[in-house]
Amino acid sequence: MCLALPAKIVSIDETSDMATVALGEVKKEVSLALVEDAKVDEYVLIHVGYALNKISEEEAQKTLELFAQAGLTDTDAESAS
Repeated sequence: MCLALPAKIVSIDETSDMATVALGEVKKEVSLALVEDAKVDEYVLIHVGYALNKISEEEAQKTLELFAQAGLTDTDAESAS
């Protein structure tokens, strides 16, 4: 089973098609090769270094809350902004 996490795009390097995403205090570089028209402040589902698709902020927050309730993330990680 695979697990993709929602994260907020905080910066984009268009020359390399890479983005920095944030999940709470954690930031990570991911590839945007699989996502069209991604923009800073949008949310994407990330898995093994790739953004898989865009999701709404509402859906991202719901998912992060469920992960926190299940003990998969810290409650502080809910605030991805």
